[in-house]
Amino acid sequence: MRNDLPLVKAAGAVLWRPSRKHGIRVALVHRPRYDDWSLPKGKADAGETMPMTASREVQEETGFRSVLGRALTTVSYSVGGGAKTVEYFAARRTTGAFVPNKEVDRLEWLSLSAARAKMTYDFDKAVLDTFSLERPDLTGVLLVRHARAGHRESFEGNDTDRPLDAKGRKQAQALVSHLMPFGPGSVHSAPVERCLATVAPLARALGVTVEMEPLLAEDAYRDDPAGARRRLVELATAQSIPPTGSSAPVASSGILVAGRPGGAGPPAAGPRSGKDGGVAPFTGGGSPLTGAAVAETVLGTSGAVVTCSQGGVIPGVVKSLAGRSDVVVPRTGTPKGAYWFLSFDGRRLVQADPYPSPVI
Repeated sequence: MRNDLPLVKAAGAVLWRPSRKHGIRVALVHRPRYDDWSLPKGKADAGETMPMTASREVQEETGFRSVLGRALTTVSYSVGGGAKTVEYFAARRTTGAFVPNKEVDRLEWLSLSAARAKMTYDFDKAVLDTFSLERPDLTGVLLVRHARAGHRESFEGNDTDRPLDAKGRKQAQALVSHLMPFGPGSVHSAPVERCLATVAPLARALGVTVEMEPLLAEDAYRDDPAGARRRLVELATAQSIPPTGSSAPVASSGILVAGRPGGAGPPAAGPRSGKDGGVAPFTGGGSPLTGAAVAETVLGTSGAVVTCSQGGVIPGVVKSLAGRSDVVVPRTGTPKGAYWFLSFDGRRLVQADPYPSPVI
């Protein structure tokens, strides 16, 4: 392998859909150039994050839009004398249709066992094995630290009102494209101006209001750290328990923010009873799940819940959630504008994936 060649970065996904017979089916693509059967993947374009690349490549190769979930694994191998890495994600199919093209002439939806048997490459089988360790329809929470907001010492007003600076505003705008591959649905924020302004562009893009989360502010966290942890779990499981605030102020960023009376969110990820009593179970890890339950759970969901908090909250709450579920998190430091994708199986944290701040 030549060391003078640039590293080729790529991303792909295990694209899945519900199946009443098999629990789920996953997509394999056939590339006529190589006469192989593999998971959809492709090279990163300039400026893309790996989730962006995975989302785009899945749509280009399969014709289907998707909602990304947890990161699975990274595969490295030699190509053309140089090194190539491919990062893989779980991805739920949403809308679209396959159309044969020059790169991919066939697509098949297969059970996990049939897909593994048909795969050409061992590394694809390893990716599928990793995917199979947990149930597919995990609930996602995107926990975002607010973008840059200058220095506390240089702001004369109440620190809760400190706004984003010029770089922070650019980071907030860039976060829209960073978070979109995860299919964000509802948007939440601590009642702090710099947090609200960080997710305001995303909320506008989605056409939703920002819902207030007082328990995720630093002041509340100092008094009740367990409250922040419980609130994230509630968001993940969509338990309609309203936060302590009920007002609906307008942030200086100009977007309406709701006090979330009554609460709302996507359905819980736990198993549900379907009309088909005799369907086959999902043959993977995690909680028992029937095909009917997958179909019922998935239908009507948009993807991850987004919530923005502060640097004095996020590391501690991630560490606390991870410790209670025996999830290994090597570091919990979260720079301004960076975020976590937290995967839950019901109330249990399954995985915590850190993502860096947008490059500005």
